[in-house]
Amino acid sequence: MTGLKRTLKVGYDEALTQVVEALKTEGFGVLTEIDVRSTLQAKLGVEFRRYKILGACNPPLAHRALQTELEVGVMLPCNVVVYEGDDGKAVVSMIDPTQTIAAGHEALAPLAQEVRGKLVNVLEQLT
Repeated sequence: MTGLKRTLKVGYDEALTQVVEALKTEGFGVLTEIDVRSTLQAKLGVEFRRYKILGACNPPLAHRALQTELEVGVMLPCNVVVYEGDDGKAVVSMIDPTQTIAAGHEALAPLAQEVRGKLVNVLEQLT
């Protein structure tokens, strides 16, 4: 997978709270929240671990990206996944914009590196 990942010492609920707060410190807000577990239960009748996809957006950085490459919108917002690991500990995984947004778009490389730095900072804040 192309991304940044960290297994935490805390459980799923605490991790969700920490992730949202840490994203705020780096200028991101959560625009969307997809509860994969509930969706799979409702649509397919299957059980799945607790798993959420958060659509995180830093408006100034998104604006800069869109001004550079209009089609980058297909990669926005930045997906952040929080799920419950087999051991009950939370796992947080994030898209690596240097591997996605910047791929094939040299003009976006510096911005992707900046976004990556902020996402790494978010991961470092989590316990």
